[in-house]
Amino acid sequence: MAPRISLITLGVSDLARARLFYEKLGFPVRPESTGDVVFFGLNGLWLALYPRQALAEDIGCARLGEGFSAITLAHNVRSKEEVATVLSLAENLGGKIIKPAQDTSWGGFSGYFADPDEHLWEIAWNPFFWIE
Repeated sequence: MAPRISLITLGVSDLARARLFYEKLGFPVRPESTGDVVFFGLNGLWLALYPRQALAEDIGCARLGEGFSAITLAHNVRSKEEVATVLSLAENLGGKIIKPAQDTSWGGFSGYFADPDEHLWEIAWNPFFWIE
């Protein structure tokens, strides 16, 4: 297996709401999107939104629930100030701040929000991680 991730799919409870949330965050919708699935292009990776129940059925498992799912998505930014800006934008669009922006033990600055379907996102400035 080649060491890469090509697509991340988030199971969502309301596809239209989730699409609007991510569009307003600035994620570009791909033309391959349909009424059943939404794709966003993310610099070499795609993010998909798919109804949660349909995703569970596709996998062949019971609908998995709520709370911490043992995975987070991360978005690194260019400055400490941008961490607060992105967290504020997410909150204004209906996301929930889980951990406010703060200094980290590893020398960076980060905070977490949950999207409307409780997918956890870390927004981080990492002085050791260069962003193009």
